[in-house]
This record gives sequence, C-alpha cells and structure tokens, in this order.
Amino acid sequence: MFTINQIKEIHSRVKSGADFPQYIQNLIVLGLTSYEQYVCDGHTKYVGKNNFQIESEAKYDSLVITEEGNVEKLKYALKIHQAGETDYFTFCKQSAEAGVEKWKVDMLEMTCIYYDKKGMEMVVEQIPSA
Repeated sequence: MFTINQIKEIHSRVKSGADFPQYIQNLIVLGLTSYEQYVCDGHTKYVGKNNFQIESEAKYDSLVITEEGNVEKLKYALKIHQAGETDYFTFCKQSAEAGVEKWKVDMLEMTCIYYDKKGMEMVVEQIPSA
C-alpha cells in the first residue's frame, strides 16, 4: 500500500492547477482510488484498494469556510487556478471564501466534486487525461 511520504513526494511536483491531471495519474499508479481534501486545514483522507485508508495532518492554519456556497465564486477560482495563475494555498483560501468544505477526487470515475458545508455538490468536474 501507499504511504503519506509517497503521496507528499508526488504532490511536491505540483506547481499549479495545470499539473493536476498528471498528479492524479501518479496517484493512480501508487494505488489510490479516491481522496477527500478538507479545505478547513488542508488535511486529506486517502483511500486505496481494499478500503485501505490513511489520513494526512493539517497543512495550514484553519480557514473559515463561508456558510453559504457560492458556485460562481468557486468556478472563477477553479478557472484561474487551472490556468496556473494561483498556487495551492491561494486556491484553498478562495475555496473557503466560496463556501467549499471539501472536495472529493474519485480516480475510478475520474471526477472531482466540490461540496459545501451542507454536503451539497457545488461543482462536478471531469478530470482530463494527463
């Protein structure tokens, strides 16, 4: 199975949202099937085959998540992040301001779904091929 250190090494190669498709491909090779990224502090729950799970520590100090989700704000943050205009932490701050509690990446479905604090889907994206 995979370790947090292996995931960190793969993540260290990501410079912007433009690198996301290759990042996902590298995680698939490592054996991940999905992960949930929590915007509040950047901790992540990783899931692999046979329901193997590990969880990372917080990556940054707590962010306040806006109570009401704002899909347009999120779409704008995604657009500029995927164009390479923002770094990861800036995207996390913008996601918090847009009301995103977490996002779930499903490597089997090749989707990334953003959820608000009520657990409602805000945006569903197909992950492009690397």
